Amino acid sequence: MASLESKTIIMSGGSRGIGLAIAVRAARDGANVAIVAKTDQPHPRLPGTIHTAAEEIEAAGGKALPILGDVRSDESVAEAVQKTVDTFGGIDIVVNNASAIDLSNTTDLAMKKYDLMQDINCRGSFLLSKMSLPHLRESAKAGRNPHILTLSPPLNLDPKWAGAHLGYTIAKYGMSLTTLGLAEELKNDGIAVNSLWPRTTIATAAVKNILGGSEMVDNSRTPEIVSDSAYYVLTSTGASGNFYIDDEVLADNGITDLEKYRVTPGDGPLMPDIFLD
Repeated sequence: MASLESKTIIMSGGSRGIGLAIAVRAARDGANVAIVAKTDQPHPRLPGTIHTAAEEIEAAGGKALPILGDVRSDESVAEAVQKTVDTFGGIDIVVNNASAIDLSNTTDLAMKKYDLMQDINCRGSFLLSKMSLPHLRESAKAGRNPHILTLSPPLNLDPKWAGAHLGYTIAKYGMSLTTLGLAEELKNDGIAVNSLWPRTTIATAAVKNILGGSEMVDNSRTPEIVSDSAYYVLTSTGASGNFYIDDEVLADNGITDLEKYRVTPGDGPLMPDIFLD
């Protein structure tokens, strides 16, 4: 089976939740992981910092590089990319994980929050991918199977999604358009570009604090279903321009018993994620 041993990942976000789970899963192979995030000191409502994430990555068997950075800043991202290359010798994988969320309708959405979502979600994914391209091209020349993986949904143009939370939909679909466009732009460069999205809500701090509280968490799956499916995507070869769903990736790899990923054991209903019909 393919491995992520000695591969270098640069990830936006990753102090907690899905990003951290992806990082730890890669670390179990012996990957190098640079975490670029803003949480340097403990937050009263959010678990984890770049430093605790680095500790978990190292404990899992990988090498970690915690970088205090902001994906909204050109200079910060350029510095993070250079630090990663200086430390590990290159970049093989970009994971666009950082994301801001506000599901307010247009009337209620503050423009400051709109700008935050566009800057982190859409522009941040574009920027980190762009800045990493020279190193991904070098990875491709060396036969190291480079990837860009973005945590964003399929481009579902059913009007109900835009109508429900237009600002957030624009921001997340901007991430997905980055996948679509870069997959086409880089198709002759040997760089795979894909998106991944969960079938159900995932038990993260955002789900608990912003979306639905403890009840929604109880009806969710754990971040490990996304990290396991991300692992299969990142170790695959040749597939690009896809909008993967986590349980479909696992099924394609022979994993159909998903009970271990449920927060609450049993056969109760799970909360479906948005953007999926």
